[in-house]
Amino acid sequence: MSNTELIIKERAANIGNFLVGRLLPFRQKRTVGPFAFIDHMGPADMNEDENLDVGPHPHIGLSTLTYLFEGSIMHKDSLGSDMEIKPGAVNWMTAGRGVVHSERTPNYLRNKKKTLHGLQIWVALPKELEQMEPSFSHIEEHEIPAWDEQGAHFKLIAGKAFGKTSPVPVHSDLYFIEIKTTDKKQIAIGKDLYGESALYILEGSINADGYNYGSKQILVAKDSTLCTFEMEENTTVYIFGGTPFEEERFIYWNFVNSDKAVIEKAKTNWEHQNLDAFPKVPGDENDYVPLPQPKL
Repeated sequence: MSNTELIIKERAANIGNFLVGRLLPFRQKRTVGPFAFIDHMGPADMNEDENLDVGPHPHIGLSTLTYLFEGSIMHKDSLGSDMEIKPGAVNWMTAGRGVVHSERTPNYLRNKKKTLHGLQIWVALPKELEQMEPSFSHIEEHEIPAWDEQGAHFKLIAGKAFGKTSPVPVHSDLYFIEIKTTDKKQIAIGKDLYGESALYILEGSINADGYNYGSKQILVAKDSTLCTFEMEENTTVYIFGGTPFEEERFIYWNFVNSDKAVIEKAKTNWEHQNLDAFPKVPGDENDYVPLPQPKL
Protein backbone atom coordinates (compact mmCIF):
# COMPACT_ATOMS: atom_id res chain seq x y z
CA MET A 1 0.00 0.00 0.00
CA SER A 2 1.30 3.45 -0.87
CA ASN A 3 2.52 5.62 2.01
CA THR A 4 1.97 8.82 0.01
CA GLU A 5 -1.17 10.61 1.19
CA LEU A 6 -0.90 13.71 -0.97
CA ILE A 7 1.34 15.10 -3.71
CA ILE A 8 1.67 18.90 -3.77
CA LYS A 9 3.29 20.58 -6.76
CA GLU A 10 5.03 23.91 -6.37
CA ARG A 11 2.85 26.83 -7.41
CA ALA A 12 4.99 29.69 -8.69
CA ALA A 13 4.34 33.41 -8.29
CA ASN A 14 6.39 36.48 -9.10
CA ILE A 15 7.30 38.59 -6.07
CA GLY A 16 9.54 41.50 -6.90
CA ASN A 17 12.50 40.41 -8.96
CA PHE A 18 12.36 36.71 -8.33
CA LEU A 19 10.13 33.67 -8.48
CA VAL A 20 8.64 32.20 -5.31
CA GLY A 21 7.14 28.71 -5.29
CA ARG A 22 4.41 28.35 -2.67
CA LEU A 23 4.47 24.88 -1.12
CA LEU A 24 2.31 25.29 1.97
CA PRO A 25 -0.46 26.03 2.79
CA PHE A 26 -2.38 23.98 0.24
CA ARG A 27 -6.13 23.70 0.08
CA GLN A 28 -6.06 19.98 0.86
CA LYS A 29 -3.33 20.24 3.49
CA ARG A 30 -3.07 23.44 5.50
CA THR A 31 -0.28 22.31 7.84
CA VAL A 32 2.22 19.48 8.29
CA GLY A 33 2.93 19.06 11.98
CA PRO A 34 3.52 22.64 13.20
CA PHE A 35 4.73 23.79 9.74
CA ALA A 36 2.20 26.27 8.34
CA PHE A 37 3.94 27.90 5.38
CA ILE A 38 6.86 27.10 3.08
CA ASP A 39 8.11 29.23 0.18
CA HIS A 40 10.82 28.23 -2.28
CA MET A 41 12.63 31.43 -3.33
CA GLY A 42 14.32 31.41 -6.71
CA PRO A 43 16.79 30.55 -7.96
CA ALA A 44 16.85 34.09 -9.25
CA ASP A 45 19.68 35.79 -11.11
CA MET A 46 19.47 39.53 -10.51
CA ASN A 47 21.21 42.32 -12.40
CA GLU A 48 22.99 45.30 -10.89
CA ASP A 49 19.71 47.25 -10.67
CA GLU A 50 17.64 44.39 -9.25
CA ASN A 51 17.51 43.78 -5.51
CA LEU A 52 15.43 42.05 -2.89
CA ASP A 53 13.48 44.72 -1.04
CA VAL A 54 10.78 43.38 1.25
CA GLY A 55 9.96 46.35 3.47
CA PRO A 56 9.01 46.16 7.15
CA HIS A 57 6.06 43.84 7.66
CA PRO A 58 4.51 42.24 10.75
CA HIS A 59 4.10 38.69 12.07
CA ILE A 60 2.24 37.14 14.99
CA GLY A 61 1.82 33.61 16.36
CA LEU A 62 4.71 31.94 14.55
CA SER A 63 8.45 31.50 14.13
CA THR A 64 10.12 32.20 10.79
CA LEU A 65 13.01 30.09 9.52
CA THR A 66 15.11 31.38 6.62
CA TYR A 67 17.58 28.96 5.02
CA LEU A 68 19.55 29.97 1.92
CA PHE A 69 21.25 27.84 -0.72
CA GLU A 70 22.74 30.81 -2.59
CA GLY A 71 22.95 34.55 -2.07
CA SER A 72 22.51 36.79 0.94
CA ILE A 73 19.70 38.59 2.78
CA MET A 74 20.02 41.41 5.31
CA HIS A 75 17.51 40.88 8.11
CA LYS A 76 16.46 43.79 10.35
CA ASP A 77 13.68 43.61 12.93
CA SER A 78 11.88 45.64 15.58
CA LEU A 79 13.93 43.92 18.30
CA GLY A 80 17.01 45.70 16.94
CA SER A 81 18.43 42.63 15.20
CA ASP A 82 20.62 43.44 12.19
CA MET A 83 21.96 40.23 10.67
CA GLU A 84 23.14 39.08 7.26
CA ILE A 85 22.08 35.53 6.49
CA LYS A 86 24.29 33.49 4.19
CA PRO A 87 23.92 29.98 2.74
CA GLY A 88 23.80 27.20 5.32
CA ALA A 89 23.05 29.46 8.29
CA VAL A 90 19.63 29.73 9.95
CA ASN A 91 17.71 32.88 10.86
CA TRP A 92 15.05 31.97 13.44
CA MET A 93 12.69 34.75 14.49
CA THR A 94 9.82 34.08 16.89
CA ALA A 95 7.05 36.62 16.45
CA GLY A 96 4.89 35.67 19.44
CA ARG A 97 2.58 38.61 20.21
CA GLY A 98 4.11 40.66 17.41
CA VAL A 99 7.29 41.57 15.58
CA VAL A 100 8.20 43.56 12.46
CA HIS A 101 11.08 42.82 10.09
CA SER A 102 12.48 43.68 6.68
CA GLU A 103 14.49 41.59 4.22
CA ARG A 104 16.75 43.30 1.73
CA THR A 105 19.81 42.76 -0.43
CA PRO A 106 22.89 43.84 1.60
CA ASN A 107 24.32 47.20 0.58
CA TYR A 108 27.61 45.73 -0.70
CA LEU A 109 25.68 43.61 -3.25
CA ARG A 110 23.11 46.12 -4.40
CA ASN A 111 25.06 47.29 -7.46
CA LYS A 112 26.35 43.85 -8.44
CA LYS A 113 25.02 40.81 -10.23
CA LYS A 114 23.80 38.24 -7.71
CA THR A 115 21.77 35.08 -7.19
CA LEU A 116 19.16 34.38 -4.52
CA HIS A 117 17.88 30.89 -3.72
CA GLY A 118 16.48 29.42 -0.54
CA LEU A 119 13.54 28.44 1.63
CA GLN A 120 11.40 30.59 3.90
CA ILE A 121 9.33 28.72 6.45
CA TRP A 122 6.72 29.55 9.06
CA VAL A 123 6.31 27.32 12.11
CA ALA A 124 3.15 27.87 14.15
CA LEU A 125 3.55 28.32 17.89
CA PRO A 126 1.78 26.19 20.51
CA LYS A 127 -1.42 27.87 21.69
CA GLU A 128 0.06 28.71 25.10
CA LEU A 129 3.02 30.49 23.44
CA GLU A 130 1.21 32.46 20.75
CA GLN A 131 1.43 35.63 22.87
CA MET A 132 5.02 35.13 24.04
CA GLU A 133 7.61 37.90 23.79
CA PRO A 134 9.28 38.04 20.37
CA SER A 135 12.89 36.87 19.99
CA PHE A 136 15.59 36.38 17.36
CA SER A 137 18.38 33.81 16.96
CA HIS A 138 21.04 33.31 14.29
CA ILE A 139 22.76 29.93 14.00
CA GLU A 140 25.85 29.61 11.84
CA GLU A 141 26.28 26.72 9.38
CA HIS A 142 29.03 25.00 11.41
CA GLU A 143 26.67 24.76 14.40
CA ILE A 144 24.09 22.67 12.51
CA PRO A 145 24.45 18.88 13.12
CA ALA A 146 25.72 17.22 9.92
CA TRP A 147 26.76 13.61 9.27
CA ASP A 148 26.99 10.86 6.62
CA GLU A 149 24.73 7.84 6.85
CA GLN A 150 23.22 5.32 4.42
CA GLY A 151 25.51 6.69 1.71
CA ALA A 152 23.95 10.16 2.00
CA HIS A 153 24.79 13.46 3.69
CA PHE A 154 22.36 14.56 6.41
CA LYS A 155 21.77 17.88 8.19
CA LEU A 156 19.36 18.41 11.07
CA ILE A 157 18.57 22.04 10.40
CA ALA A 158 15.98 22.38 13.17
CA GLY A 159 14.33 20.24 15.81
CA LYS A 160 15.05 16.73 17.09
CA ALA A 161 15.59 13.49 15.17
CA PHE A 162 18.14 10.67 14.86
CA GLY A 163 19.04 11.12 18.52
CA LYS A 164 20.36 14.60 17.68
CA THR A 165 19.16 18.12 18.49
CA SER A 166 19.68 21.23 16.37
CA PRO A 167 20.67 24.42 18.27
CA VAL A 168 17.78 26.30 16.61
CA PRO A 169 15.55 27.19 19.62
CA VAL A 170 12.25 25.67 18.46
CA HIS A 171 9.10 25.73 20.62
CA SER A 172 7.49 22.36 19.82
CA ASP A 173 8.32 18.83 18.70
CA LEU A 174 9.45 19.08 15.08
CA TYR A 175 12.20 18.28 12.59
CA PHE A 176 13.58 19.90 9.44
CA ILE A 177 16.12 17.65 7.72
CA GLU A 178 18.29 18.00 4.62
CA ILE A 179 19.46 14.87 2.76
CA LYS A 180 21.84 14.99 -0.22
CA THR A 181 23.13 12.20 -2.45
CA THR A 182 25.66 12.03 -5.26
CA ASP A 183 24.88 8.37 -6.08
CA LYS A 184 21.60 6.45 -6.10
CA LYS A 185 20.82 5.40 -2.50
CA GLN A 186 18.02 3.74 -0.56
CA ILE A 187 17.02 5.83 2.46
CA ALA A 188 15.05 4.42 5.40
CA ILE A 189 14.44 6.90 8.23
CA GLY A 190 10.91 6.18 9.40
CA LYS A 191 12.04 4.93 12.80
CA ASP A 192 13.53 8.37 13.47
CA LEU A 193 10.43 10.40 12.55
CA TYR A 194 7.23 11.16 14.42
CA GLY A 195 3.94 12.98 13.99
CA GLU A 196 3.10 14.22 10.50
CA SER A 197 5.82 14.22 7.85
CA ALA A 198 6.38 15.57 4.35
CA LEU A 199 9.23 15.42 1.85
CA TYR A 200 10.16 18.25 -0.53
CA ILE A 201 12.31 17.45 -3.56
CA LEU A 202 14.51 20.45 -4.28
CA GLU A 203 16.54 18.89 -7.09
CA GLY A 204 16.87 15.46 -8.64
CA SER A 205 14.22 12.80 -8.08
CA ILE A 206 13.18 9.98 -5.79
CA ASN A 207 11.48 6.62 -6.22
CA ALA A 208 8.80 5.63 -3.73
CA ASP A 209 5.87 3.21 -3.77
CA GLY A 210 6.68 2.26 -7.35
CA TYR A 211 6.59 5.84 -8.66
CA ASN A 212 9.23 8.37 -9.62
CA TYR A 213 8.80 11.91 -8.29
CA GLY A 214 10.75 14.86 -9.68
CA SER A 215 11.83 18.20 -8.29
CA LYS A 216 9.54 20.91 -6.92
CA GLN A 217 7.06 18.48 -5.40
CA ILE A 218 6.06 17.80 -1.79
CA LEU A 219 5.01 14.30 -0.80
CA VAL A 220 2.93 14.15 2.37
CA ALA A 221 3.20 10.78 4.13
CA LYS A 222 0.25 8.84 5.50
CA ASP A 223 2.51 7.37 8.19
CA SER A 224 5.85 9.05 8.96
CA THR A 225 7.17 5.85 10.58
CA LEU A 226 7.11 4.14 7.15
CA CYS A 227 9.30 6.77 5.47
CA THR A 228 11.47 4.79 2.99
CA PHE A 229 12.47 5.93 -0.49
CA GLU A 230 15.24 5.75 -3.08
CA MET A 231 17.13 8.90 -4.01
CA GLU A 232 18.53 9.19 -7.51
CA GLU A 233 21.98 10.63 -8.27
CA ASN A 234 22.58 14.27 -7.31
CA THR A 235 19.33 14.65 -5.42
CA THR A 236 18.51 16.96 -2.50
CA VAL A 237 15.40 16.56 -0.37
CA TYR A 238 14.04 18.26 2.75
CA ILE A 239 11.93 16.34 5.24
CA PHE A 240 9.84 18.36 7.65
CA GLY A 241 7.14 17.63 10.16
CA GLY A 242 6.46 16.84 13.79
CA THR A 243 3.66 16.64 16.29
CA PRO A 244 0.56 18.49 15.04
CA PHE A 245 -1.39 20.84 17.28
CA GLU A 246 -4.89 19.96 18.41
CA GLU A 247 -6.27 23.38 17.47
CA GLU A 248 -6.68 24.62 13.91
CA ARG A 249 -4.40 27.45 12.83
CA PHE A 250 -5.83 30.38 10.88
CA ILE A 251 -3.68 32.38 8.46
CA TYR A 252 -4.27 35.88 7.14
CA TRP A 253 -1.35 37.46 5.28
CA ASN A 254 1.60 37.26 7.73
CA PHE A 255 -0.52 36.46 10.77
CA VAL A 256 -0.96 32.93 12.17
CA ASN A 257 -3.07 32.18 15.22
CA SER A 258 -5.55 29.74 16.73
CA ASP A 259 -7.95 32.64 17.45
CA LYS A 260 -9.44 34.63 14.56
CA ALA A 261 -10.10 37.57 16.91
CA VAL A 262 -6.38 37.90 17.60
CA ILE A 263 -5.72 38.07 13.86
CA GLU A 264 -8.40 40.73 13.42
CA LYS A 265 -6.81 42.82 16.18
CA ALA A 266 -3.39 42.44 14.54
CA LYS A 267 -4.84 43.60 11.21
CA THR A 268 -6.24 46.72 12.86
CA ASN A 269 -3.01 47.43 14.74
CA TRP A 270 -0.94 47.19 11.58
CA GLU A 271 -3.36 49.19 9.45
CA HIS A 272 -3.27 52.02 12.01
CA GLN A 273 0.49 51.59 12.61
CA ASN A 274 0.03 51.02 16.35
CA LEU A 275 3.63 51.25 17.57
CA ASP A 276 2.81 49.58 20.89
CA ALA A 277 1.82 46.42 19.03
CA PHE A 278 4.24 46.72 16.09
CA PRO A 279 7.30 48.92 16.74
CA LYS A 280 9.41 50.39 13.97
CA VAL A 281 12.46 48.55 12.62
CA PRO A 282 15.63 50.45 13.62
CA GLY A 283 17.51 51.41 10.47
CA ASP A 284 14.43 50.83 8.30
CA GLU A 285 11.90 53.20 9.87
CA ASN A 286 10.69 55.01 6.76
CA ASP A 287 9.03 52.17 4.89
CA TYR A 288 6.39 49.52 5.53
CA VAL A 289 4.24 47.03 3.62
CA PRO A 290 0.54 48.02 3.79
CA LEU A 291 -2.08 45.56 4.97
CA PRO A 292 -3.50 43.78 1.90
CA GLN A 293 -7.09 44.71 1.18
CA PRO A 294 -9.69 42.09 0.22
CA LYS A 295 -10.31 41.81 -3.50
CA LEU A 296 -13.68 43.16 -4.57
